[in-house]
Amino acid sequence: MSKQIITFALGAMLLASILPAQAQQPRKVPRIGFVRVVGAPSVLGPNVEAFRQGLRDLGFVDGKNIVIEYRYAEGNRERIPNLVAELVKLKVDVIVSGDGAAIRAAKQATKTIPIVMVINQDPVSTGLVDSLARPGGNITGISRLTRELSGKRLELLTEIVPGTSRVGVLWDPTAEGPNISFKEYQTAAQALKIQLKSLEVKPPKPDLEGVFQSAAKARTAALVVIGNSLLNRHRKQIADLAIKHRLPSMYESAMWIETGGLISYSSNDAESYKRAAWMVNKILKGTKPADLPVEQAAKFEFVINLKTAKAINLTILQSVLFRADRVIK
Repeated sequence: MSKQIITFALGAMLLASILPAQAQQPRKVPRIGFVRVVGAPSVLGPNVEAFRQGLRDLGFVDGKNIVIEYRYAEGNRERIPNLVAELVKLKVDVIVSGDGAAIRAAKQATKTIPIVMVINQDPVSTGLVDSLARPGGNITGISRLTRELSGKRLELLTEIVPGTSRVGVLWDPTAEGPNISFKEYQTAAQALKIQLKSLEVKPPKPDLEGVFQSAAKARTAALVVIGNSLLNRHRKQIADLAIKHRLPSMYESAMWIETGGLISYSSNDAESYKRAAWMVNKILKGTKPADLPVEQAAKFEFVINLKTAKAINLTILQSVLFRADRVIK
């Protein structure tokens, strides 16, 4: 056997021994950082579950071929920058959040890690992105248009409670989102000739009993709740107090209706978070956030809780019930 043939044979054997070893090397498992202001690891909540389902539909299973790093502020917004910093230090592949403050903190903390948002406010007017079509930078996501639906909610209240001229607005003036929303309710109320009663509550311990007593003294005919991380933690108590004071109540998310609220008009949160999972998938496959237009919620739902209506002795017209997307009986 010639030296040349021997050399070729040895080279082939060496290559054959290397290739299987390379093939057996594990692929990198993507890591997603998910920042939440409320909630706990033991209770993921409907929005997180919708996001996880969206990932599963795309072939990603948490703990198997993808890892989700959850970070919870437990209602304390001051913790958000540190939680975001932890995720940046871990070099996660994508950061996801439904909170405007968390998205802003992430934007300040990193210019390279992609960020996917699912937020209520307009991301352009708040400076998070350059435009919806061309977001620029490292942020994209979903705008749920929650704040833009203020006028529609007041209109629905006047249909459900005919003759309504004074509506209380329960909100947290210390947060950016509710401040924007309250101004939009003011504008809508002026057009509808409705007087608003500002019912302010502040962290860390909102005086909900006191504010409902104030609403009763002011003879408010109905109530709008501007949801945020502070009030979301007290959904059940707020819904119960509205029933106690026989106040027809409007909310900005259907999750309030499931805990006893009367009506809500909002985007479909589950669909928004599933769409966010789709965006994460695109980014993991190489698409830059700057090339993914910010999407606006396309599906809205009107939800009514008939149990609550009966509890406050309110009769809802059949014509209104027919228009509801979902009725809880």
